[in-house]
Order: sequence, then C-alpha cells, then structure tokens
Amino acid sequence: MEGGGGGGAQYNPRTVEEVFKDFKGRRAGMIKALTTDVEEFHQQCDPEKENLCLYGFPSEQWEVNLPAEEVPPELPEPALGINFARDGMQEKDWLSLVAVHSNAWLLSVAFYFGARFGFDKADRKRLFNMINDLPTVFEVVTGAANKQTKEKSSVSNHSSNKSKSNSKTRESQAKHSKASQPKDEEVGLEDEDEDEHGETLCGACGENYASDEFWICCDVCEKWFHGKCVKITPARAEHIKQYKCPTCSNKRTRP
Repeated sequence: MEGGGGGGAQYNPRTVEEVFKDFKGRRAGMIKALTTDVEEFHQQCDPEKENLCLYGFPSEQWEVNLPAEEVPPELPEPALGINFARDGMQEKDWLSLVAVHSNAWLLSVAFYFGARFGFDKADRKRLFNMINDLPTVFEVVTGAANKQTKEKSSVSNHSSNKSKSNSKTRESQAKHSKASQPKDEEVGLEDEDEDEHGETLCGACGENYASDEFWICCDVCEKWFHGKCVKITPARAEHIKQYKCPTCSNKRTRP
C-alpha cells in the first residue's frame, strides 16, 4: 500500500451520521493498535525507519506508514515520527503520547469533513456531542475511561436498576464462559460490582456493554472485553480456565 493518505481518499462522508461513523471506525482501528495489537504496533514503529505515522481506517483497521507525499494532503496528517520516541521512554508513556496525538488527529479529520461539506453550527455541535459521548483514545489506552465510569456509577447507584439488570445478564454470560469473577467473593463486593458493571467499557474498543453481546473478563487486569474484539467465542471460552487479554499475554512474553 502506498504511503500515507489515512484511507480517506476513496470516499467522503457528507452527513453528520456518516462523519461520526467514519470517526468511530478510525478510532476503533487506532485503539486496536494501542491495546490488543500493541505487540505488532510496537514492532512496526522501528526508530531506525523514517518519520512514521499511525493511521486509523473507517474499516476499523490501522496502519503504521510514511506520511502522504502529496502537499497539501487529502486529509489532515497524524503526528509524524512516533517511532523516534519509542525506545526513549517507558512503553506505557509512549503509548499514552501516541494516544493523545491519535485523538487530536481523529477530531481534526472529523471536523475537516464538517468544514468541507458545509456543516452549520447545529451540525458541528451535534457531531461534537456524539464524539464527546465516547471515551477518548487516551482514556481507553490508559484505563481512565473505566475509572471514570466506576466513579460515576458509584455516585449514582441509587438509580442503577437498569445497570443491575444489564450486569446480571453479563454475569450469567460470563459464568457460562467460565470467565466470571470468583464465586466466593464477599456479598458486599458483588453488589458494588453490579453497580459498576452496568457502564463498564470494553478494554479494546471502549464501547459500552450491550445485553445481546458476549463479553469476557481478563483474570489478570480484570478488564472486560467484547468477545469479538479479542477473537473469543462463547464456545471457545468454555475451555479457558484462566483468560488473559492480549495486552497481559504480551507483558508476560516480552523480555
């Protein structure tokens, strides 16, 4: 594939809903690079190579590549040279830095489309509110998104009946997949977790829990993941005694 371009030259989203769908796809791809695919992403960001960028695609895929050769480019460009800082700082700090720049790029692409296709004040506000309802890439990568939802749910647990209903559905799915929390937990902790799980976010894509989706919990970091995001089916989960997410698995294998 030719360098740069960010995957946006083939089509142009023209409505608020289309731009938001484009944003979500690119965001999901970048989150994959920085979480579930972090080992591969780390390897591709070779400091010996030229200025590299992290691109997210509307198809929820990601790519590390050289910037676009055309000037000005078809779309705004991501941060240049992310590979140069890879070995000069702690990996978690480097990933956080890339996440911050990735979030800025996602916003710039979305509002580039908004400007190009004449979104008015109301359209821009609606687009921003839709984007703002999602955790930022940085919040997902650093785990801040889960902390925020836990704090929010603990403050508003008096109105969490719906959350409790959702969490019970998730708990029954998790027990079915042998990925639930230990059965001998204290009752008080279980009640607290029910309040928190109602708004738990997927550790891979950052999306909320839906009752019709299969989820699995990492027994190491205790983050929840959509089965589809970590390529685990309910049938496969039946045979897993202790599930480790891709990030925790990579931490064990890396020297």
